[in-house]
Amino acid sequence: MSLSSRTFNIVRHRSQAQVRFLSHSILQNQWRAYTTKPSAFGQPTLHSHPHLIKPSEVTPGIPTSEYERRRKQLVDGLPDGSLVVCVAGQIKYMSAAIFYKFRQASDFWYLTGFEEPDSALILEKNSSPRGFRMLIYSTGKDPSKEKWDGAFTRFGDVVSLFGADEAHPIENFADDLRVLAARADHVYVDVPAHHHKRASGRGLLRYLSPRPPRAAKSDPEAYLDSIGTSKRKPLASLVGVLRGVKSKYEQDVMKMSADISARAHAKKTMRFAQPGLSEADLHAHFEYICARGGAQRPAYVPVIASGENALIIHYTRNDHLLRDGELVLMDAGGEYNGYASDISRTFPLNGTFTPPQRELYAALLATQKALIKECATARGHSLDTLHRRSVDLLRAELGRIGLPCAGSVLERVLYPHYLAHPIGIDLHESATVERSAPLKEGMVITIEPGVYVPVDPQFPKHFQGLGMRIEDEVLVGVENPVVLSINAPKEIEDVEGACQGALGFGAF
Repeated sequence: MSLSSRTFNIVRHRSQAQVRFLSHSILQNQWRAYTTKPSAFGQPTLHSHPHLIKPSEVTPGIPTSEYERRRKQLVDGLPDGSLVVCVAGQIKYMSAAIFYKFRQASDFWYLTGFEEPDSALILEKNSSPRGFRMLIYSTGKDPSKEKWDGAFTRFGDVVSLFGADEAHPIENFADDLRVLAARADHVYVDVPAHHHKRASGRGLLRYLSPRPPRAAKSDPEAYLDSIGTSKRKPLASLVGVLRGVKSKYEQDVMKMSADISARAHAKKTMRFAQPGLSEADLHAHFEYICARGGAQRPAYVPVIASGENALIIHYTRNDHLLRDGELVLMDAGGEYNGYASDISRTFPLNGTFTPPQRELYAALLATQKALIKECATARGHSLDTLHRRSVDLLRAELGRIGLPCAGSVLERVLYPHYLAHPIGIDLHESATVERSAPLKEGMVITIEPGVYVPVDPQFPKHFQGLGMRIEDEVLVGVENPVVLSINAPKEIEDVEGACQGALGFGAF
């Protein structure tokens, strides 16, 4: 893409290096979620973010038709007389009025694309051509609240933008739910699992309402409890099945999410790392590069584990100094437009693997690459059989290099974690996935074998204290899986090249 004449006038007198930097920044800024317009809505829309939202889309990359397909697929699978109740997330607080950045409840976002807190969705199955009636409850326009918190979406715009038949104030939710649930034969509902413990049975109203709960007669949670388990049924397991297989739109967004994180691993953090810096420096640098690339938030607290810290699988203190000759295990990913990425790489701090590091890494890499090839429905694997396969392959590879792993030593000491998990809107989309169920085309899973050799005389001294993990995101295919995180280097020569700055932008 060429620079515009206006851009040329800006940069014509600058040095060649400055022009390259400015050009790169302009190209990046064209697709990051920024705007120069004040918004009349509670989230990015075509009006406020035309560079980000296409005319057919509700959220970046996901069109209106996709959200409607999800709702229809859910409702079509329910018996007549069914009511679906799905609640949004709420603002979480660090202390007093100090809030965390809001993240929408995953199932609510999957079904609506609506990003405002303290909201609710009701789908009432009926005999209309659409097959259901859709109601959204939200804050609506509130000038006093908007002065502090920014814009909220008008009820009329909720209908036109998000496909609702009706939109109402959240204050009406409790009473409306009581009426609708009373005439339904089946009520599918869940309060998000991260909600506070219920002390009084009024969790749903307290969850949704910014005001103190009203009398018990209009409390939806109390009412739903009173109708018994024969009528009330869990919703999350049904939505989880739908979320398990990713649409083409989701696959494209997840590929972009993986590319952003892969670039942060490959082109930036590996090159940036050097003795004398701290793990915290790499942590901050990685998240900065992801944000520059368009990620809205970290997908999780990253593991930046140098030296023997890599023996701790979920090491997240990230506060040690980096020392020459050590390996760094970095398990980190960003979240882009609602979809997480999850990539692990292990690299030598000084840019070159030592012979023992190289030997152990090669064994792990051979195992991981063989397992990725198995991620096809034609192979008939489940997550469980893939994990058993990983144990067998890793045992053979480690035995080949003289690392004892007979009996339970491998799974108890050297490789104590599970191989894989589904990933998507949530980092671990595992709650409703049966590990024994066959893989399906369109699932996205991680493949992340690791090896962690403690300082213990039963193991060869040159391997002691080495911990490493290699993790990719894999789209399950019929015959050929697709590695979404392919742009994060993992071959030995590529890892060393990235650390030494020998791989340019074009390499990925």
